[in-house]
Amino acid sequence: MDGITSIYQSQYLNNSESTKQVENSLNKDYTNSSDDELMGVCKQFESYFVEQMFKAMEKMIPKDEESESVSTLDYFKDTLTQQYASMATEKGELGIAQMLYEQMKINYNL
Repeated sequence: MDGITSIYQSQYLNNSESTKQVENSLNKDYTNSSDDELMGVCKQFESYFVEQMFKAMEKMIPKDEESESVSTLDYFKDTLTQQYASMATEKGELGIAQMLYEQMKINYNL
């Protein structure tokens, strides 16, 4: 069980690291950036936003008192949530990244 615990802990640390990466990306000056770089940051933000939304929705699901023990699936749930968020962003159906991209182009006069 120590191996699974260490994987879970490293995944938790990666989640806080991904939060820092998004914050750093959003604080950068994009005045001289390319269209691809700007869209990449917008997609990164949308993916992070969707991931947080999925996690908030999951917290609303009532839990059984009998299933309080931690399963192996619980250790990989964050990774799965990140993948779902990434796939939703890549499909482009939400349009958050596109709207953010267009607004950033206006703000940076690109």
